[in-house]
Amino acid sequence: MAGQGRETVRRAAVRPLVGLLAGLLAGVSVLAGCASPEPPDPAPRQIQTLLDRHARAVLARDEAAYAVDLDPALAPAALREFEHLAEVPLGAWGYRLKDVDRSGEGRATARAELSYEIRGYDSGPVTTERVLDLTERDGRWYVTADRPASGAAQQLWQQGDVEAERGQRSLVLGVGQSPERLREIAAAADRAVPVVSAAWPEKWAGRVVVLVPASLDAMGGLLGAPAPSYRGIAAVTTGEVSGGPDAPADRVIVNPEAYGALGAFGRQMVLTHETTHVATRAHTSPATPVWLSEGLADWVAYRGSGRTAAQAAPELRRAVRAGDLPAGLPDDGTFAFGGDADALAQAYEGGWLACELIAEHWGEAKLIAFYRAVGAHPGRAGSVEKALHEVLGTTPADFTRRWRAYLSERLG
Repeated sequence: MAGQGRETVRRAAVRPLVGLLAGLLAGVSVLAGCASPEPPDPAPRQIQTLLDRHARAVLARDEAAYAVDLDPALAPAALREFEHLAEVPLGAWGYRLKDVDRSGEGRATARAELSYEIRGYDSGPVTTERVLDLTERDGRWYVTADRPASGAAQQLWQQGDVEAERGQRSLVLGVGQSPERLREIAAAADRAVPVVSAAWPEKWAGRVVVLVPASLDAMGGLLGAPAPSYRGIAAVTTGEVSGGPDAPADRVIVNPEAYGALGAFGRQMVLTHETTHVATRAHTSPATPVWLSEGLADWVAYRGSGRTAAQAAPELRRAVRAGDLPAGLPDDGTFAFGGDADALAQAYEGGWLACELIAEHWGEAKLIAFYRAVGAHPGRAGSVEKALHEVLGTTPADFTRRWRAYLSERLG
C-alpha cells in the first residue's frame, strides 16, 4: 500500500507539468499559425500570360504583337521564324507552362508544352516541348531564347521558309523544295488516299500531311534522331501509337534524297505505304508487332499493282533460293534503321508476304480483322497468339509453318 501511495503522488505531480507543456506547445502552434505565408512567385503567372499573348499573335498573324515580348537580341531570328509560318494553315496554337526555374535576379528558364493544329487536317493537337529563357526589365518579362527541349524534335518552320501545296486529299509542306516537286508529291498523296481507303475499310480521316525538308540532315532534325540512320529510307510516318480516333493526324516525312532517287512506281508505293500507317493509326498499338504494321502497309501499297513476289521481295528471294529460309517471322529489332540493309529489306518483305498469305488463304476481311484484334490486345504478350486463334483459327506454330511454305512457293 505504501508503494502505491508514492506512485499516486508522482502521477499527481506530473500532471501539472504535462498541462504546462501542452499549453506552451499550443501557444507555439497559435503563433506559427499567425505567421504570414511566403508570397507566391508572380513569375509563372506573368510568363503564362506572355505565352498566351504570343499564341494569339501567331494565330492572328500579328507581327507587331508577336514582337512586343521579344528581347531585341532575339527579335530578328524570332521574326524570321514567324514569317516561315505564313503558309501553314494553323487552326490552333497555344502554350501550357510546365515549370519555371528562377536562375537569378530578373532571369528565368521556362519549360512549356507547345500545342498546335493544322486546320482541316488535325483532329487533335500536335504537341512538342519548348524551353524559353526570359529576362525581366521594369516589371515585364521578355523572351531571350526559344529552343526545343532536350530530345524534342524540330518543327519544319524552324528550318526555313515553308511552302505549302494543297492537294484534294493532302497538304504538302516543304522547305527548300521546288514547287514542281511539292505538286508531284501532293498528286501522289492524293492518289494514295483512295487506294488505302479501298483496302482499309475502317473509318479514318481520309487526308494526309506530308513534310518535305531540304535535306537528309534536316529530316533527322524533324525526327529528333541521327540523320544517317535514315539515309536509305524514302519516308517515315510519325504519330501517336494507340492515340485513338481523336489523335492528331500523323506526319509523313519525306527524305528528299532517297525519295528523289526512286522511279515513279517507287515514289507512289512509298506514299501509299506511309498513308496506310496514317489510316491504321487508331488500331495500331504497342501490342502490334512491326512485321504486322509494316507488312500491312506494304500489302496495301502492292495490292492491285500487278507486281510479282519476285519483283517485290528480291532480297528474300535471294535468301530463299540460297537455302536460307527464315525460321520465323522477323522480330522488331530486325526493322531498326541504320543496321544491316539486306536484313532490313528481308524483314519488310517477310512481313508483306505474311499479310499476303492471310489475305489469300483466309481473305482480306480476315486480314483487317486480325490487324484490329492484335492492336486491341492490352499488351504485346499474347496479342498475336490470341488473334491467330480467335480470328484465323490457327496457332503460331501452324501459321509459321504455312508462312515458310508460302515463301518457298512464291520465291523458290
